[in-house]
Amino acid sequence: MRILVVEDDKALQHSLEASLLAVGFELRSTDSGDQALHLEATERFDAAVLDIGLPDIDGFEVLKAFRRRGSQTPVLMLTARDALGDRVAGLDFGADDYLVKPFAPSELIARLRAIVRRRQGRAAGAAIVGSLVCDWDAGRAQVNDRELSLRPREWAALRVLASRAGQVVDRELLAAEVFPQDEAPSLNALEIHVGRLRRQLQPDGPAVTNIRGRGYRLDP
Repeated sequence: MRILVVEDDKALQHSLEASLLAVGFELRSTDSGDQALHLEATERFDAAVLDIGLPDIDGFEVLKAFRRRGSQTPVLMLTARDALGDRVAGLDFGADDYLVKPFAPSELIARLRAIVRRRQGRAAGAAIVGSLVCDWDAGRAQVNDRELSLRPREWAALRVLASRAGQVVDRELLAAEVFPQDEAPSLNALEIHVGRLRRQLQPDGPAVTNIRGRGYRLDP
């Protein structure tokens, strides 16, 4: 894969470069949001690692500029901020995933591979997680040959969990995606919707695992 790395912390940038090169990725690196916009417009990348706190252009603005001009490059946001609002904002602006500093290089590499796979799945209008097949365009989900009967919020939860299969999704982040913007997210109600989704997937579909104190994970 060919990766664009946008990070102004030189020590972290060099660490990222070493880790990504070690697993065979090709790289272009910059510490400038303006240069990132130029590189992304003129070269092809399989994914981008984008820091929020850049010295010239805020990483959110860089991301929004990518999406305004129609770029479909998967973007993994890096941030030292762990506030839910920043993470939700990044996803709303078109980020595919986020990673809070500090992080393990192995996790960053796994997440990069995952967002590339997810973007490919969205381009095809489908996602496959074990025996589960989701056709987003048709609004259908099947486990083996059994079609699931999902309510709108269960479907919304499934889309988020399936798009991040194998990864823990924060409860607050999942609630923000499941409930309408004009309705206060309820973690108790979310647990009910996730429970219904879990029962729909049983016994032969992926498992929705409750990660205590953190969130949920869809496991093939």
